[in-house]
Amino acid sequence: MHVHVHGAGGPTRVLKISLGVTLAYIVLLVAAGLRAHSLALLSEAGHNLSDFLALLLSLVAVYFQSRPASSTKTYGYQRAGVLAALVNASSLVVVSFFIFYEAFRRLQHPEHVQAGMMMAVAAAGVVMNGAIALLLYRSGGDVNIRSALLHELGDTLSTAAVIAGGWAILVTNNYWIDSALSVGIGALILWSGFGIVRETLNILLEGTPRGMKLEKIESAIRCVEGVNDVHDLHVWSIGSETHALSCHISIADIPPSVSERILRDVKECLLHDFRIDHTTIQFEHVECEVAHGCVIPVAESGEEHQHHSH
Repeated sequence: MHVHVHGAGGPTRVLKISLGVTLAYIVLLVAAGLRAHSLALLSEAGHNLSDFLALLLSLVAVYFQSRPASSTKTYGYQRAGVLAALVNASSLVVVSFFIFYEAFRRLQHPEHVQAGMMMAVAAAGVVMNGAIALLLYRSGGDVNIRSALLHELGDTLSTAAVIAGGWAILVTNNYWIDSALSVGIGALILWSGFGIVRETLNILLEGTPRGMKLEKIESAIRCVEGVNDVHDLHVWSIGSETHALSCHISIADIPPSVSERILRDVKECLLHDFRIDHTTIQFEHVECEVAHGCVIPVAESGEEHQHHSH
């Protein structure tokens, strides 16, 4: 089992610190938003609440991902982080539509906004979200941590926009700017949410991992000396950063001791070029009856060699 969060200790500590700071900022945003009559600040509170849930889900996922594999969970709990990211991203979509509704209502009936308070609270948010985003960026790169990181980056940008909007309100006294800012924040939330939903669903549906092309992988295997043919090729993700492959490879009728060199070369190619470290490769020296999904070669099974590398 491979957990690509660079140890549970680092991400766990960062996530716990981020949770405490984010919760305190949510309370500040709600209080300031109500006092300043600013929908943009209340939208930021909703955005940060989704961040809080993202961080909490990520913390739970890191715990599950660190648990070892068992006889009933042979891959361990690596997809706990993927599921957390999916729930997190789905909540973002819901929050964004709520913001759109409230912004549309306020555009029709603008409310007086205290721009100075908007700018002060947003400035504190830029510092806080930027610091948390930096900590998460250094903690790991799997989809679970990355989903929380996207939240924080989005918040950093949107709070910076609130500062600009507060300044524009001070200069022009156009209070509709507050609602327009909220629409922009909602669009940002929606965009980041759909991106994570798409990636997590691809992993859960065992699609080809993001950034990989099946044709390139097949071509690379065929280039290994001794490989005559490749078929029944499947590539998928166990977790967000743990990729697996299974395939049938046709080779000459050679002793298993000689075929070990071909297997080693194929594994090194897959690991070095595509970061695929979990492989199940079946060697055959005859044509299969069925090219896709085959399990029985034309010759008797005694002539077949199977190699499994983990």
